[in-house]
Formats: sequence, structure tokens, C-alpha cells
Amino acid sequence: MIPIAKPLLGEAEANAAYDTVLSGWVSQGPKVAEFEAAFSRLTGAPHACAVSNCTTALHLALLAVDVGPGDEVITVSHSFIAGANAIRQCGATPVFVDIEAGGYNMDPTLIAAAVTPRSRAILCVHQIGMPCDMPAIMRIARAHGLAVVEDAACAAGSQIRMDDAWRQIGYPIGDVACFSFHPRKVLTTGEGGMLTTARAGLDAKFRLWRQHGMSVSDRQRHASASVIFEDYPVRGYNYRMTDIQAAIGIEQLARLPQIIAQRRRLADRYHQALEAMSGVTRPAEPDWASSNWQSYAVALAPGLDQRQLMQSMLDRGIATRRGIMNMHQEEAQMDLPRRFALPRSEQARDQTILLPLYAQMTDDEQDEVLAALDDGLAAQFHGSRPRADVLSREPVQSHS
Repeated sequence: MIPIAKPLLGEAEANAAYDTVLSGWVSQGPKVAEFEAAFSRLTGAPHACAVSNCTTALHLALLAVDVGPGDEVITVSHSFIAGANAIRQCGATPVFVDIEAGGYNMDPTLIAAAVTPRSRAILCVHQIGMPCDMPAIMRIARAHGLAVVEDAACAAGSQIRMDDAWRQIGYPIGDVACFSFHPRKVLTTGEGGMLTTARAGLDAKFRLWRQHGMSVSDRQRHASASVIFEDYPVRGYNYRMTDIQAAIGIEQLARLPQIIAQRRRLADRYHQALEAMSGVTRPAEPDWASSNWQSYAVALAPGLDQRQLMQSMLDRGIATRRGIMNMHQEEAQMDLPRRFALPRSEQARDQTILLPLYAQMTDDEQDEVLAALDDGLAAQFHGSRPRADVLSREPVQSHS
């Protein structure tokens, strides 16, 4: 079986977890602080705060930029349902706009029409690792006095060119960026999340809220030579990351350049093969973006049957996934008012498939995927076509 994704974990991560378990400090502690410092260095953000997962990161980010009951947050439906859930957990309402033509991210030209006196923030998503058009989004946000939260769940290691310099996603562009370390992501701690920001006041809120609103952390109390009594000035949450997870994350960060280089090499091989394959359109990468290729999405030609193609590949031992979900089409969010039609989002869900991509993937495995894709497409065209050649090339280097 060729899976859709596979985390790259090894002895370094296992030994780090083992050592942490034996240290006796397994909850949020020194390893979490070390992981935060390393992630801050990676992104160039002055502050990085680790939490239990990206959904809790989104919740805290929205609360910190004062999203509350009666507010509206402009976002995309074409994303994992956690985005709408986090907005609604704040008592606010998601307002969905469509995605861009030829891509899977928010169309910035549609944002202004969605702004009302109730609008508080924009929640943009760096979908499947591809950076959003942040300069365009920020211009609109500033013009309307809106906060910007970046859902960077899939985007650790992706980069964007800003002001003639390449910046890691998580570098402070919006107010807060939120990351996921789920096993489907490029960098994993099993579960886990991170918030990055340039604003010290927001970071202080995250750190207070993630630990029940407790005024003194366990590390501060442990290091103190005198007795300290904590208090609870605000209501908080239990959104902490464990030191076991953080120890794994530190090792994953050390691997990240290798992981990104390999994923970009594999994406480049997909690009080449798909140029010669009729019936599918490969994803586009703008010249100002450098994706980590967390997922590789191909758009199907009109009339092709997504489920039939996926089943034909599964029958040959190859896992795929359908296009990214749309929140407005899920029962849990159908009660939301529909202000705008979302034709591109709906087409993307139903006419896109995600192909297997992971750092350990061999060229032979990738060729099997391409052969199965080509045969599945040919079957739907009721004829055969020459199979696309897959050429070995040097890995595409990450921008620095």
C-alpha cells in the first residue's frame, strides 16, 4: 500500500521522547520552552507559544484579537472544519468567501465585499502548504481596520517573498499565525500546535490562557527559592503541549530542511509527469511563494469521475484523498447564513484529488502512482494514451 502521507520519524525522535520520559518532567516544561525558542528562530517571529493542537491555537488567536459574540470573521469555506468551529467557539459568525481561480486559497478581491460593521477579523488559510497572497490581504485588512489570523496548519517550512526577502510562513505578517503538528503535516509531534506573533501582549495572553489562566507557570514555581502561590485572574483553558511532544518537535525541526528539499523534489517530478498527462491540471506555485508541498492536489478535467478514479487507484494499492472539504457543505455548519455563492470552492472539492507525497517516498513508488493515475484517466476516456515519462532531477532547493 502506498499511503497518502507518512510522518518522517526515527531513532532521534524516539530517543528524545525516551529521555524526556526518564527526566520526570513530562507535562509542559523545559522542552516546550526549548521547542518554542527553536520555532521562533525558524520563523523569525519574536514570540512562539506551543499549545495542544492547531484548533486550540486558532481559538486563542481569535480571542486575543478580540473576536467575540456578534462579530463576523471573513474566511474561506474551502478548509478543514476547525476554522469555522474556532470562530463559533468565540461566539462569532464565519462569513465565507470563495477561493481564487486556479488555486485553493482565499481570493483577496472578494474580501472587501464581505466587510460589514460587524467584521472583526480575516482568517486566511495557507491551504495545503501554499502561501496566501498576504500583501493583498493585508492591504484590505488595514483599509478596514481588521485583524488578520493566518491558519498556517499545513505551512511549516513554506516561504513567501515579502519586500524583496524570503520569509518563513509564521514570520509576523498578520497578527498571529497558527500551526499544526498533526501526523499529516510536514513537521509532527503526534498532536500539537504553535502560535507565532510579533505582539508581546498577544503572546502573554496565549501563555496565560493555555494554562487555565494561572498566573504562575509550573517552571516558575519549580525554579523559585521561595514559596509562590498562583492565582487565576481570568478564565482559561487546558491547551498545553507536553514535554514529550516538544522533545519530538525539536528533532523534527532539525530534519525540516531535509524534509522540505525532498518534498519539493518529488513535487517537481509530479510537475514534469503531469505536463504530458491529459485530463489533469497540476497545481501552480506563484513566483513569490515556495510551498512545502504538504499535499499535492491535481484538478480533474470536467466530466471525469473523482470517486471512480480514486477507487481505481485504491484497487492498485494507492491511497488518495478527495479535494479539500467545504465547511458550508457539512451538516455541522449548514445553519450559517449563505451570503455569497462559492462555485470555485465547490468545484475544487469535487474535481480535485490529492496524490501521495511524503519525504520517504521513492521514485519507484511515485512512478507507480503516476502509472495508476494515467491508467485510471485513460479508462474514463475510453481509450489509452502514452504514459507520461517521469524524469529524475535534482531536488528543488528551498529559498533562503
